[in-house]
Amino acid sequence: MPKKMRFAFLQEPPFCFIDGSGRLGGSDACLAKRVCLTLGLELLPIETEFAELLPGLAEDRWDITTGLFISDDRRKLVDFTRPIWMLADGLLVAKDNPRAFDGYRSIANDRTALIGVISGQIQHRTALQNAIQPERLRIFATQAEAANAVAAGVVHAYASVALAHRGYLSRRPDAPLDVVDVPAVEKQPAPGAFALAKGSATLLQRVDLCLSDLLGSPWHREMMSGYGFSERSAFVKSKRAA
Repeated sequence: MPKKMRFAFLQEPPFCFIDGSGRLGGSDACLAKRVCLTLGLELLPIETEFAELLPGLAEDRWDITTGLFISDDRRKLVDFTRPIWMLADGLLVAKDNPRAFDGYRSIANDRTALIGVISGQIQHRTALQNAIQPERLRIFATQAEAANAVAAGVVHAYASVALAHRGYLSRRPDAPLDVVDVPAVEKQPAPGAFALAKGSATLLQRVDLCLSDLLGSPWHREMMSGYGFSERSAFVKSKRAA
């Protein structure tokens, strides 16, 4: 077994981010650090963009990624640990929500509205499933790019995880933006997990054993609560998802 675990992360609070002192923080990062500490491994953070997460595993650029929503398509490419959170979608919109969006379908019904998504994220497909036409979608590489596009009026909403939007705004309280929660009728909250390359069975088993002990522990509850997670969203204890 290697003595280091290469951890691919995104600048996406509250999951992962570099703080003012240059240290890696965030819920996924803290959990990965704790797993590494338990396994006697050194965490080696590697910043990347969302579209590179899964290819980077296949190309052996890193060993594990920040949490990703679990899907059948992704299971064909990577293996997932047991779930580490359960989260709902949200829309980042202009301050005071001038177009009165209340979910994906309200965007679909506003024929002039444009919506931003991150390349490769689940919300791209969810937007299409909720009748938003492909030509009204704009693709961005990062959270910051998509959020800036909403602030500038380039798009009228940015679809991602509601908690990610709130994490972004918590670090930018003066941004002229608000968050709209997507109703469950349009998209149910979904589980996410760390992803590892196919063929990493030994590491996967060791990580899962650590997660079995950590998830729901007093340390974990306090850490996740500090990053804005609720009991329901943070403490997933189900069987391994891959």
